[in-house]
Amino acid sequence: MRRQWLSATIFFVLSIAAYADQVTLKNGDHLTGTVVKSDGKTLTLKTDALGSVDIQFDAIQSFSTDTPVYVQNGADKKIYSGAVSTQDDSVVVASQPPVTIARANIAALRSPAEQTAFDKLQNPGLLQGWTGGANLGFAVTGGNTETENLDIAFNAARTGLRDKLSLYTNAVYAKNNAPGATPSTSANLVQGGARYDHDLTPRVFGFVGADFLTNELQDVNLRSVFGGGIGFHLIKNPATSLDLFAGVNYTHESDYVPAANGIPSGTTTMSFAAGTFGEELTHKLGKSTVISEKGYFFPDFQQSGEYRATFNFGTVTKLNKWFGWQNSFGDIYVTNPPAGTKDNDLIFATGINVSFTH
Repeated sequence: MRRQWLSATIFFVLSIAAYADQVTLKNGDHLTGTVVKSDGKTLTLKTDALGSVDIQFDAIQSFSTDTPVYVQNGADKKIYSGAVSTQDDSVVVASQPPVTIARANIAALRSPAEQTAFDKLQNPGLLQGWTGGANLGFAVTGGNTETENLDIAFNAARTGLRDKLSLYTNAVYAKNNAPGATPSTSANLVQGGARYDHDLTPRVFGFVGADFLTNELQDVNLRSVFGGGIGFHLIKNPATSLDLFAGVNYTHESDYVPAANGIPSGTTTMSFAAGTFGEELTHKLGKSTVISEKGYFFPDFQQSGEYRATFNFGTVTKLNKWFGWQNSFGDIYVTNPPAGTKDNDLIFATGINVSFTH
């Protein structure tokens, strides 16, 4: 009886192993589990004993799956579905008909669940695929100085297979509450905008966008900028992206004019065409910190020598899944500010970042 029980147990264990995905390493180790995904460099295997294990692809002697997976061929960019097994330096996909792919040409390998998530990411609905976060900084002082400072920012991006929609807004407000302080408001700026990019080729993209700004300290009631142009993905990988772009824009601006020399206060408006030149950089520094930098130059086509320029630099360091620590620096420069105002505005803010993924 004992012998029969032992034989049945061994048969049961071997049956489970026979219906599991198998990975054999070059050092002779053998792993059993479920293949989750691979990017051609590492393979993720979900095991009962060790959980998810990332294995270097070069360390694998052979592997096979018991159930169909999706294999993307880097040579022809096609995706094939079927159970896979290795054969020398190739992988055989049991599709109809079977396909043999060189291991060096495997761009990706995904389980059905991973493929479904990948498809949704490439073609998200309007309310899907959003990533980003909100920044909040607030400070109050009392005693020798009495000030209030508030900084709020929001950034969101929806990235599809060949396009990207970006939204942003930020606001800075600072007030000096000391008796007799002039001016009592030392900062009151609100910016916001949206941009849509669409890839024309893997490296070249077209874009359109709109930006809006109001700045009490520069007497800008509202500056509206509508533009578009062509850009180039100089660097585009999971860790770093660097885009260069150029185009044209139409600017309409309404400025506040304070009372002077017996003339009452009022507003002036101006509209003009300008160029758009810029670059945007995003870089992941380690596993927890993201660096972003943007520089823009807007030469006025109608008044030679006049231009606007903006520069923004920021970091976000994740503290956990939802919260991070953010720092941001911004510079807004205009060559022809309204009378009585300065041509340069510098902004530095630090505080908590709340991230989201929808």
